Amino acid sequence: MDSTCSEKEDLQYCFEHINGSCYKTVRSFPFQVTLYFVFGFLTILTIGGNLMVIISIAYFKQLHSPTNFLIASLACTDFGLGLTVLPFSTIRSVETCWYFGEFFCRFHSCLDAFFCYASIFHLCVISIDRYVAVTDPLIYPLKFTMPVSRMFAAAAWTFSIVYSFSVVFTGANDEGLQELVKALTCVGSCQLVFNKTWVFISSLLYFIPFFTMIVLNSKIFSVAKRQARLIESVSNKTQSSDNYSNRVGKRERKAAKTLGIAVIAFLIFWSPYFMTVIIDAFLNFITPPVAFDIMVWVAYSNSAINPLIYSFFYPWFRKAMKVIVSCKILKLDCSTMNLFSE
Repeated sequence: MDSTCSEKEDLQYCFEHINGSCYKTVRSFPFQVTLYFVFGFLTILTIGGNLMVIISIAYFKQLHSPTNFLIASLACTDFGLGLTVLPFSTIRSVETCWYFGEFFCRFHSCLDAFFCYASIFHLCVISIDRYVAVTDPLIYPLKFTMPVSRMFAAAAWTFSIVYSFSVVFTGANDEGLQELVKALTCVGSCQLVFNKTWVFISSLLYFIPFFTMIVLNSKIFSVAKRQARLIESVSNKTQSSDNYSNRVGKRERKAAKTLGIAVIAFLIFWSPYFMTVIIDAFLNFITPPVAFDIMVWVAYSNSAINPLIYSFFYPWFRKAMKVIVSCKILKLDCSTMNLFSE
């Protein structure tokens, strides 16, 4: 009897003076500090890295191309996620409570889904762009102009926001799960569930672009490898390996390789989350909250990875970052500088 009373006294609630408050998971102070540091660092890296990409492409005129416009638009989705979603998700994950109300819970979840699908569609469009650039370089400048890139980016943003808000904000995602939602609902929780119908539709919106990107990037690497062998063969005969067309061809293939790595990273980081959502929907939500939270943060990590990929594989991005960090753009007009000199 005494032990039962002491257990009740040790329990903590998200809101101590509100009936129906959720229980709060008690964590040691050092562990909380560590989690805040890790999630905070990930948030800052996501915001700062993607802001660098956006500024670089917007400022330097040499980077004003249809492909780079799509990359900048993709960086905007990751930047938006870091700025509007990750700070609140950090508090929820560390404190195990949602302190921002039911309305903002819905809105936060809408933004989460919106930026996720916007990233998927951007990567799919970028894969199509690179496929045409590598397989048909003569027609590519005519097909993928700046207006076409803007149209694709606008379509990705528009469809993502319409879909996310029409499903999550209206509550269509949990239709037929009222009993489960009622059992899970308490003051201080922000846990959304999806019925089988919307899990199926959401999965299609992930896996169709997933397989499209896999097929396109496989063909890109195959064609790029064949072109590299052909250029090497011609160069050995003509001794003209440094001509302009060869340099452009190498740049296109390197861009395709880099963006292919970004696509693979996205698939690796996001696939566990989508597989968990599917399993949960068809096996009565068996995934423990802690495991599910880990999957969510693994997916979030992808938004911080892309700028690191660019900085590792793109010399122009490293040079642009040096100019921006050193504040030279505030003193000199560097917008026309050559970023591809090497």
